[in-house]
Amino acid sequence: QVQLVESGGGLVQAGGSLRLSCAASGRSFSGYVMGWFRQHPGKEREFVAEVNWSGGSTAYAGSVKGRFTISRDNAKNTVYLQMNSLNPEDTAIYCCAARASGGNYRYWGQGTQVTVSS
Repeated sequence: QVQLVESGGGLVQAGGSLRLSCAASGRSFSGYVMGWFRQHPGKEREFVAEVNWSGGSTAYAGSVKGRFTISRDNAKNTVYLQMNSLNPEDTAIYCCAARASGGNYRYWGQGTQVTVSS
């Protein structure tokens, strides 16, 4: 069982930056692939980024590639999402999630609101 709690959301102007954090508790954090997802108002949840257990392999959605960076600190049981060059289309609730390698995302946080003003 893994519990996930996000923080770091807020209101930022277009062009600004935010760093989201996701603190994990429970067992074997370092064994999980960690991901960030977001949900725009009235839309389906979408994949943003993920990082493998070591942090050595990452993947990004095309809409955020080059602007967002996912990373993890296994010693702190925390995964981060650095978001730069934010635009109003990035406004959404951002959630972190965990999955076993080769599996589906199984554990989800409650999410943190990110609002980008124009």
